[in-house]
Amino acid sequence: MTGEIRLIPVVGLVDPSFPRRHPATVMSVKSILNILVWQVHGGWLDSFVRGRHTYLLPIAPDGTGGRGGRGWTNTVDVPESELVNRRVDVVVLQRTEELALTEKLLGRRPGIDVPAIFVEHNTPTTDVPSARHPLADQTEIPIAHVTYFTELFWDTGIAPKAVIEHGVVDHGDFFTGELPRAAAVINEPVRRWRSTGSDLLGGFSQVAPVDVFGMEAEGLADKLGVPGDRVVAAGDLAVPNLQAELGRRRAYVHPNRWTSLGLSLLEAMTAGVPAIALDSTDARRAVVPGTGTISTDVRELHTALRHLVDDPSRARDQGAMAREWALERFGLGRFLSDWDSMLDLARD
Repeated sequence: MTGEIRLIPVVGLVDPSFPRRHPATVMSVKSILNILVWQVHGGWLDSFVRGRHTYLLPIAPDGTGGRGGRGWTNTVDVPESELVNRRVDVVVLQRTEELALTEKLLGRRPGIDVPAIFVEHNTPTTDVPSARHPLADQTEIPIAHVTYFTELFWDTGIAPKAVIEHGVVDHGDFFTGELPRAAAVINEPVRRWRSTGSDLLGGFSQVAPVDVFGMEAEGLADKLGVPGDRVVAAGDLAVPNLQAELGRRRAYVHPNRWTSLGLSLLEAMTAGVPAIALDSTDARRAVVPGTGTISTDVRELHTALRHLVDDPSRARDQGAMAREWALERFGLGRFLSDWDSMLDLARD
């Protein structure tokens, strides 16, 4: 398989111009597949394993890996030593080290002896905009980008590629807006700093207190030089508890400079919270007119946050539109349909 795989956004169909061995098929993965996949990005995997297949999650000898306590009904925890005896129809890779790991565990080479797909979650970190993807120019393993931005900025050469935008689980509309505060979700905001826009939160905190959810957010206020009651480390919560807490705030702040597209932004919008987003990477495909405000001018974002904090009805209206749009573009049905098409192509 060579060239570009086109998955038409929203409706989840394969572009008819792509040469197919079975051109009449749109969702032609009729059998239930055994898919080997690691839990690397929990939010993405939470949507991916809600398909109709069986998802094999390896457990390392030290006990790490597997479901990690999540109640995913279609998943099976499998010790690494037992994988060689399991039927594996497709391997879904997310890290380059999984190429060698797959061959070691299965005794089969991904893309040659067993069909494989590489999911690219990340933006390049060096040589932008000339960054070469580690799987560039090979033709055995298609690359599935999670945003059009990553597809644009990674040079993949002749490697087959596609874009499958995120799908978000709908846990419900949680917006109450009862707290005149903003929320953000950033894992490790102190360490990641400028890439996640953590340094911008001090300015937002002058408009309204900002509650920062996610891992290792302690010490953020100190690094920003702001009072601890203006930027608050609010804890690392599981969805949907996180969405319920986001819904209590008037707005969701997405200050990320250089991440592919924060899944938490889409989850906040799905929960009915209006977005205040830095216009970077692929955020504009999520934050459309009426769903919040997006700009590269941070002062405009401060003003927009002030309007939402001061006007709960405006926040509610924009949040309702954000939820409607997020479910339309990033709904789980479209995501799983696109993935069924991708799995079919990889197995041709």
